[in-house]
Amino acid sequence: QVQLVESGGGLVQAGGSLRLSCAASGAISNINTMGWYSQGPGKQRELVAAITSGGSTNYADSVKGRFTISRDNAKNTVYLQMNSLKPEDTAVYYCNADLQLYSGGYYYTKNHWGQGTQVTVSS
Repeated sequence: QVQLVESGGGLVQAGGSLRLSCAASGAISNINTMGWYSQGPGKQRELVAAITSGGSTNYADSVKGRFTISRDNAKNTVYLQMNSLKPEDTAVYYCNADLQLYSGGYYYTKNHWGQGTQVTVSS
């Protein structure tokens, strides 16, 4: 069974830092793009940052210069280093990955979500 397991959320004061991790496990052949999305109270889920298997990154304008996404392909893990946090960064953060899976002699791709981790930034 494929899983994306997030960790690292919590409560932090404005100006502080957190590091989120998301580890993929299961019958995974390869992982293409991995990303982090946020969903604040009463808001739609939106992209925060993404990274391709080759290391190319893109960020939401609101986090550029503050957040850094990285990945360890050997560990099937993606990270989000969040610095200079603001109260408006408060949200549930979800990991997302484009997975190449292998089953019954066939390869197929599947987009998968983690369960989410809460980040709360106090003013």
